[in-house]
Amino acid sequence: MTGIHTTCPYCGVGCGVIATPDGRGGAGIAGDSEHPANRGRLCSKGAALGETLGLEDRLLHPEIDGQRVSWETALDTVASGFREIIARHGPGAVAFYVSGQLLTEDYYAANKFAKGFIGTASIDTNSRLCMASSVAGHKRAFGSDTVPGRYEDFELADLVVLVGSNLAWCHPVLFQRIEAAKRARPEMKVVVIDPRRTDTCGIADLHLALKPGSDVVLFNGLLASLQQRGAMAKDFVDHHTSGLDAALAAAQASDVADCDLPAADIATFFDWFARTERTVTLYSQGVNQSSAGVDKVNALINCHLLTGRIGQPGMGPFSITGQPNAMGGREVGGLAHLLPGYRKISNPRDRIAVERAWGLPPKAIAPRPGLSAIEIFDGIMDGRIKAVWIICTNPAVSMPDRVATGCIRARCMVHGRVSVPRSRATCERSHHCIPGQ
Repeated sequence: MTGIHTTCPYCGVGCGVIATPDGRGGAGIAGDSEHPANRGRLCSKGAALGETLGLEDRLLHPEIDGQRVSWETALDTVASGFREIIARHGPGAVAFYVSGQLLTEDYYAANKFAKGFIGTASIDTNSRLCMASSVAGHKRAFGSDTVPGRYEDFELADLVVLVGSNLAWCHPVLFQRIEAAKRARPEMKVVVIDPRRTDTCGIADLHLALKPGSDVVLFNGLLASLQQRGAMAKDFVDHHTSGLDAALAAAQASDVADCDLPAADIATFFDWFARTERTVTLYSQGVNQSSAGVDKVNALINCHLLTGRIGQPGMGPFSITGQPNAMGGREVGGLAHLLPGYRKISNPRDRIAVERAWGLPPKAIAPRPGLSAIEIFDGIMDGRIKAVWIICTNPAVSMPDRVATGCIRARCMVHGRVSVPRSRATCERSHHCIPGQ
C-alpha cells in the first residue's frame, strides 16, 4: 500500500511521518526523509506510533447518551441542538475548546465555523495553557505573536542557550540535530540553564543550575553586562526598538547573586554571549509555566534585541512548545482574541478583511474577543455557555483546578481521539460523542 504522509502528534517538533497501512487496522511507521523538521529521524514515541492504532479503546461510531446511533441521527442532533441554543440564548452561548493536536487545516475549519458562521468568538485551545506566556511575551516585544527563527538556526549557531528545557526528553529529534551539529563543530558552545541536571546537560559546555524562579534576574544581569561591555548594536536598537532606558534601569536593579550560581560560571556565560554573534536562545515550559513567565520571555528576548541578534541565520530567541501544532493554531486564528494571519478580532479593519475573505455579510464576526480556555469552563459552570464542542483534547484531565470540568451541566459534543483510556473522563460527561476521523 502507498504510505500516507502525516505528522507526529506528540511534541512540538512536528516530525514528518510516513504511515503505511498494514490491512489489519495498524500501520508501519517511518520518518519522512523529505520533511524539514526531522529529515527522516523519529524518537521512540514517533517510532511507536503504529502501536497506538489499535481499535480496542477507540470510539468507532457516534453515540448519544451512551447509545449507538447513525451518523445522520448524530449530526442532526448536534445541528438541532446548536440551532436551539443559538435561537434561545444567542451565538455567545456556544463555545469550542480545541487543541494543539489538530492539523492546521482542521484548526482553520473549526475557527471559521465558530467565528464566521455560528458567530461566537469563544473558541480557544489548550495551547493557551502551555504557550500563553510566550504569546504575551512575543506580542509585548514584537507587537505580534511571531517566532523569529527556524530549526536550522540551531545548527548554524556558535552558541546555543537552552532555558527551562529538557530537550533530550521533550523534543528528542531537535536535540539530536543540535547534538549532531556539536559533533560536527566541537567549538560550538551549549549552555543549559535549568535548576535540575537533566539528560540535556550531557551535551552542555556549561550548566547553570540557578535558583528556581531567578531566570529574570539572570537575563537582566546579562542585559546590563552586554550594555557595559559595549555589545549593543546601536544602529539596530535606534531603528528597531524602543524602551531601552527603562529596560536597562530594571536590569541594573537586579542582582545576579540572587541566582545562587558561582560567580565564575555567570561570568563565563556572560562572556560567551557577549562575544558570540551567532547565538540562539531556546526556551520551553520551564520558562512558560511560571507565574512570571511573560517577564522571563521578555528578559531573554531583550538580550537579543540589544545585540541585534535576531532575524538572521544562526541567531535569535526561539520558543518551542509542548504540542505539535500550537503555533499553527495561532496562525489560523484559533484563539478567542484572534482571526487568521494574526489579525485581531477587536480590530474593525481585520474583521472586515476576514468577512470578505470568508464571503460573510458585514458584522457577521463578533466585535470582541470571546472567552479564553479557562473562562470557557467558568462559563459552563455559571451558565453562560450552554453548549461546548471539545475537539482532540481532554479538559477533564488537563484543565487546571478542574477535576470535573462542568461538562455535566452543558450539552458537550466531543469529537477527537479517544484511543487513550483516560479520554473517557471527558466522554462520560457528554451527551453527544462523535468519533474522530
